[in-house]
Amino acid sequence: MPIMPGHDATQPEPVDIVLADGRIVNENGTIAASIAISGGKIVAIGEDRLMPPARERISVAGKHILPGAIDVHVHFRDPGMPHKEDWATGSAAAAVGGVTTVFDMPNTLPPTDTLESFQLKLAAAKSKSIVDFGLYGLLGEHNLGQLPELAEAGAMGFKLFLGNTTGDLPCPSDGAVLEGFEILAELGLRCSIHAENSPILFWRQNKLKAAGRDDVLAHLAARTDVVAVEALNRACTLAEWTGARIHIVHESSARSIPFIRFWKERGVDLTVETLPQYLYLSAEEMLEPGGEVLRMNPPIREKAQQEPLWQALVDGTIDMISTDHAPHAIDEKYGPRVWDLACGFPGVETSMALMLTAVAKGRMSLERYVAIASSAPARAFGLYGRKGVIRPGADADLAIVDLDKRATLSAAALHSRGKVSAYEGMAVKGVPVMTFVRGRLVAQDGEVVAAPGWGELVRPQMAAPAPRNLNTTMKAILKPGQQPWG
Repeated sequence: MPIMPGHDATQPEPVDIVLADGRIVNENGTIAASIAISGGKIVAIGEDRLMPPARERISVAGKHILPGAIDVHVHFRDPGMPHKEDWATGSAAAAVGGVTTVFDMPNTLPPTDTLESFQLKLAAAKSKSIVDFGLYGLLGEHNLGQLPELAEAGAMGFKLFLGNTTGDLPCPSDGAVLEGFEILAELGLRCSIHAENSPILFWRQNKLKAAGRDDVLAHLAARTDVVAVEALNRACTLAEWTGARIHIVHESSARSIPFIRFWKERGVDLTVETLPQYLYLSAEEMLEPGGEVLRMNPPIREKAQQEPLWQALVDGTIDMISTDHAPHAIDEKYGPRVWDLACGFPGVETSMALMLTAVAKGRMSLERYVAIASSAPARAFGLYGRKGVIRPGADADLAIVDLDKRATLSAAALHSRGKVSAYEGMAVKGVPVMTFVRGRLVAQDGEVVAAPGWGELVRPQMAAPAPRNLNTTMKAILKPGQQPWG
């Protein structure tokens, strides 16, 4: 290219940003280095003296630089329930909390079960979100034929509700679930599963209501551990048979842990998440004044279950942390009758601070936190390399954290529209102070600094599908004369 007058050809073009003198944390270690960012990507990592010239230099001395968290389980309620949340408020909460990518669940109004409804949600997210996002399609009994076109449109994966939750989407029959898994096994996309046995929980809930049990612990009684354990094993059985890739969301029960190990040892492509609320909160707290705010699905269980879940998260049996961020209006969360109360509460803004506090207390290493919050979600859903790691070529999705900074969690401080906190008054140590999404500063010191619409749809790049028992699929046996043994 021609050299313009006054241009020194020996000097490299300046990059957009250099983050100088931080401590970079990946799942495999921590180093002292600077990061050069250009065009939304990380272009260099190394000693600060080796960094190229930059249009902007930001000193992060004394701070740690983490890959932005990937929350694979949020409910931003948009479209259809704007009084609870929308993409602007939900993504603001994510950004302030160090979360750079979110996956939104399909139980909105309308549910994300057709190409038309997918495009409706995509338009809302693109116009409002300041963080990157994936969108789940719904796996329902009524839309099995539309799963391929939803995948083609960019669905991150699919969500199967084996138990009821907000929106009361019907649980598909086991026959429909099997056929859905057959389809997803060929597509190669992961299916996230709300693993609770609907017939059992509704049977018990209806009997409890008839008996006049409407206290806060009646919800837990209806959804006792076997509800989760049975659904987990049923889902894994069908996944093993079909070769479908599955992800168990919001694992709440310590009694599931031996079965998770069993199915992983058998080679099922299974990943599992748990939530900060199952690690920090207990059913016993629901007996305190205002404790009804903790109602969610699956329920927060007794305190004795916390430690086994912590251990499973540290040793890798449970793969990742997410939040099930589920905001509601304040008046939907409080009242005398548990069955009348909405299930869930905000979490995307507070998760990183809660887990960094666990790091400060020695419960896990900082590197393990990066694994469960960033690297493992990215691997499970076909994003690793672009997301979930700090290295040249990756998106510059970064959370700058101050491990010494202390804060007190409160509903009033939340950027979510759902001003309810399950952690009211809890002290934390270690908080995100800057969040970058593809090289743009989107939040700083607890405030949003980016305009809506910066977020982009992320699409998975999964390994090649590995379907099994193809001679027994519904597609195969519908062929005239097909022998079901091959």
